[in-house]
Amino acid sequence: MHRPVLEKEAVAALAIKAGGTYVDGTFGRGGHSRAILAQLGPQGRLIALDRDPEAAAAARAIADARFSFVQTRFSELAALPPKVDGMLFDLGVSSPQLDDPQRGFSFRADGPLDMRMDPASGPSAAEWLATAEQQQLTEVIRDYGEERFAKQIAAAIVDARRREPIVRTRQLADLVAAAVRTREPGQDPATRTFQALRIHLNRELEEVSLMLPQATARLAEGGRLAVISFHSLEDRIVKRFMREQERGCTCPPDFPICVCGREPAIRAISRKAIRPTAEEIAHNPRAASARLRAAVKT
Repeated sequence: MHRPVLEKEAVAALAIKAGGTYVDGTFGRGGHSRAILAQLGPQGRLIALDRDPEAAAAARAIADARFSFVQTRFSELAALPPKVDGMLFDLGVSSPQLDDPQRGFSFRADGPLDMRMDPASGPSAAEWLATAEQQQLTEVIRDYGEERFAKQIAAAIVDARRREPIVRTRQLADLVAAAVRTREPGQDPATRTFQALRIHLNRELEEVSLMLPQATARLAEGGRLAVISFHSLEDRIVKRFMREQERGCTCPPDFPICVCGREPAIRAISRKAIRPTAEEIAHNPRAASARLRAAVKT
């Protein structure tokens, strides 16, 4: 069963009003959405978004007049009401996506090398690996996977695809394992490469960067923004954005008076990221890397 990560903490960060309007920007299989609906009153409203067609199918199981679903990227928020009371975004890939070999996100079971959040949009991982230049492969694996053996892995991919197409997850995982000389204890050699390809194919970091200012602009005064991230690249974007939006005057320190007129747009609810409890991690080890950052619109 899919367990939504940091469920209690995320819902608490939204400070839900019974009659408010809320957005679950990453519906997944609806765990966070159901927790929000449980706290809404009869006049409340929840709008859920997700680009995965399987999430759209799961959303149809929620028969609640207060709930609506839109199949779209979370970076496309133009259709939302202009002022909402809270937004929640649970970034990255979901457990059901990881656990389904046919989606190609995981190397733990063999399946087609796909990795697309929306299988009808853009090239699959197999298609991209067949045509990407070696330098581009190196940059993607290095920058998005933080992989120190990116150059060797890219060279191995280029060499292997000359012999046969790379179309299966185990095929790629074995190829990476042969190219990586050492790895952290307990981590599969393919972990960083699979992460990098997934982030690149789904434009995950670009999506986060596009979403944050749109979400903040659509919050009502006193509205809450809560973002759960699972790796340092995403969390760094969220952290920097919130810090920048918290700043007031940006004039040089030697200016005698403020001439920029900038006011803080948000206020962080917690100075540090909220982490899962040891109990949650024991029940759901995938929660271990989660970070929740939340802010209120001033």
